[in-house]
Amino acid sequence: MTPELPSTRSADLFARAQQVIPSGVNSPVRAFGSVGGTPPFLTDARGALLHDADGNEYVDLVGSWGPMILGHANEQVVEAVRAAAGRGLSFGAPQPGEVSLAEEVVARIGPVEQLRLVSSGTEATMSALRVARAATGRDVVVKFAGCYHGHVDALLAEAGSGVATFAMPGSAGVTAATARDTVVLPYGDRAAVSSLFAERGGEIAAIITEAAPANMGVITPPEEDGVGFNRFLSETVQAHGALLISDEVLTGFRASREGHYGIDGQGWAPDLMTFGKVIGGGLPVGAFGGRRDLMGLLAPAGPVYQAGTLSGNPLATAAGLATLQGLDESAYATLGSASRTLQQLVADALTTAGVPHVIQTAGTLFSVFFREQPVMTYADAKAQDTAAFTRFFHAMLEGGVYLPPSAFEAWFVSTAHTEPVLDRIAAALPAAAKAAAAA
Repeated sequence: MTPELPSTRSADLFARAQQVIPSGVNSPVRAFGSVGGTPPFLTDARGALLHDADGNEYVDLVGSWGPMILGHANEQVVEAVRAAAGRGLSFGAPQPGEVSLAEEVVARIGPVEQLRLVSSGTEATMSALRVARAATGRDVVVKFAGCYHGHVDALLAEAGSGVATFAMPGSAGVTAATARDTVVLPYGDRAAVSSLFAERGGEIAAIITEAAPANMGVITPPEEDGVGFNRFLSETVQAHGALLISDEVLTGFRASREGHYGIDGQGWAPDLMTFGKVIGGGLPVGAFGGRRDLMGLLAPAGPVYQAGTLSGNPLATAAGLATLQGLDESAYATLGSASRTLQQLVADALTTAGVPHVIQTAGTLFSVFFREQPVMTYADAKAQDTAAFTRFFHAMLEGGVYLPPSAFEAWFVSTAHTEPVLDRIAAALPAAAKAAAAA
């Protein structure tokens, strides 16, 4: 039996929520469906620490699924938002902050010559696909099993993350016509990519891929003969007149200063890129960008319509800009050190307890898979021991550490994960590792 939290306030809130919100949550993984139990309702956070409605304190390794890279309630970010709020919450018109944020992104990411802001990562990928189809005059999009690009109809097939958590191959409500224009291939399978383009290259508008998959757990893009998988995809689409969309919603500005592109982007470039999470510093924001000629297809200058009342919102752009400005060389050194230390702590505890596991990384991001063999595909990720993860998760929660409530997610550190914070995680790990080992 899955343990319940010892307090009742979160349980009461969850019961109330289930009466007025589908399943009691506004995003599926929050319901703890894959690990069981009652989700703690969080009330406040500072640095690397969370507090719930019952007064429990946790070390946070979710970080709002990525954006809290400087820690919760970072003073510079909060002050920037406070100042922006004092000038007005929303204008529905151009404002200086959106220019500054776009300039910061363009300065960091070489392939991005122009950027358009939206309000979510889903909007970003949806819009990038529309631009790609308009640019090529083609309909077919290629994605990889286990990669998640938001809840866009055409991209939900074998999408990983929340979909993997609930064992859903796709989603009800997606039309057959929409699904017909999406081809799903195994991640990393170059032969499958080459075969598809040899057969249908003239129909394909774009390949969309996570720069480093992080929604079926973190997978490092594989290399063959010194050529990384992303570069291979770029060269393939160029040879067939298609485009490459690199989804950096999770990895952007987190894996490194230039996202995952800064790690493996030598000698090639995606045509379009999508961003979210870190770029908003905790407020709702997304963005897509790329070559000037492609972005010039957007209305009002071009024929591709895309719009959003809250796009470029002054609070979101203030939070995002303050966050990016706080991510200097020292910050990335701190993130890298915290990530490596935590990986070693987890590996030592699981090894001591005899728990099969493998830890995989993409810059400062990492995942712990409960299996012995490396994970290279969605099928590999699904083959791990999710029951062991569930036991591990609840033991960590009881020990005061809040992990992603799914075996198919990345773990997130922040600059606030200092040595004393890591010591608290280390103290919880032995008992959690023993729980994972207990069949």
